Amino acid sequence: MAKYGEGDKRWIVEDRPDGANVHNWHWAETDCLEWSRNLLSKLLNNLKVLDGEGNLFIKINKVEKVEGEAYVNVRKGKIIPGYELNVVLSWQGEAKDSEGNSLLKVDGSVEIPYISDENADEDPEIRVTVKDEGPIGKTLKDAMFSKGKPVVEEKVRVYVQSMAKGGPAKEELESKKVEKRGQPVAGASVKNAGSVAPVVEKEAKKEVKKEVKKEGFKSISLTEKFSCRAKDLFEILMDENRWKGFSQSNARISKEVGGEFSIFDGSVTGRNVELQEGKLIVQQWRFGNWPDGIVSKVRITFDEPEPRVTIVKVMHTDIPEEDRYGNATVVENTERGWRDLILNKIRAVFGFGV
Repeated sequence: MAKYGEGDKRWIVEDRPDGANVHNWHWAETDCLEWSRNLLSKLLNNLKVLDGEGNLFIKINKVEKVEGEAYVNVRKGKIIPGYELNVVLSWQGEAKDSEGNSLLKVDGSVEIPYISDENADEDPEIRVTVKDEGPIGKTLKDAMFSKGKPVVEEKVRVYVQSMAKGGPAKEELESKKVEKRGQPVAGASVKNAGSVAPVVEKEAKKEVKKEVKKEGFKSISLTEKFSCRAKDLFEILMDENRWKGFSQSNARISKEVGGEFSIFDGSVTGRNVELQEGKLIVQQWRFGNWPDGIVSKVRITFDEPEPRVTIVKVMHTDIPEEDRYGNATVVENTERGWRDLILNKIRAVFGFGV
């Protein structure tokens, strides 16, 4: 292992005169909301749905609203998209008789309330409304839903695929890949990140204790050393986008005392009890498979004895010995989760190995 100060220079950004993010080795985030508005408008504006079939004429006029968040995170060239969007479209329909005379013209809207990275493999919900709810208006509305829904779904899939490829960051990533193929680059790839963890685990300073706090409940304690600033680790643990990145699962995290959080696709939920930036996180944690009413306590302290060396101590108390189904592996699974799914993942993804 490299000694402190002799690590891979690709992720020591502030030591570079130009501050360049070489090959996106460290965490890079691109805001994609405006890009998303532009792409969805390009895909959906002035889109014909029906052009005379059944004497009905329907088209999508334009994208009226795109709200929410959209971003692309990149770490070691790996793309991690994140988005939750609410999209509203305007549409127009006209019904004619057999001689081509107009019977009724209507205006309406199409709402796609939830386009999300966590549902990227599913077609989104689509709601259609019309201003005229009379018999002909209802016919046009039904036609817009039956014929327009697959058209809209197809365009949304194009957007989802574009985000998966990097969105607005795609061009930059492709240019870096070309550059990378042209010259050898030292160091492990993302594919090898998992193999780093066992080596790190051997050489990192650790302490693990298990002790009974009260009947039916136990506690675990872990101490880990990281090569980074204390505030960096604090920010990672309190930032939902970075949680999504290293855990590859959905997360919602409030940064306020009393605020709630949900991590690992909702399998763990809780509330912030005390927060001291770069020094302390105290939270209530509850796992979804625990018996009703049981809430544990997590206390995480950060100590930086020297620059870029941080000691993290995790004390997790009031852990039930059994889950709601009678499985007696709760404590072991909780300890393994902290070590393998959180601490070692952060170390591997963000390059904080000691």
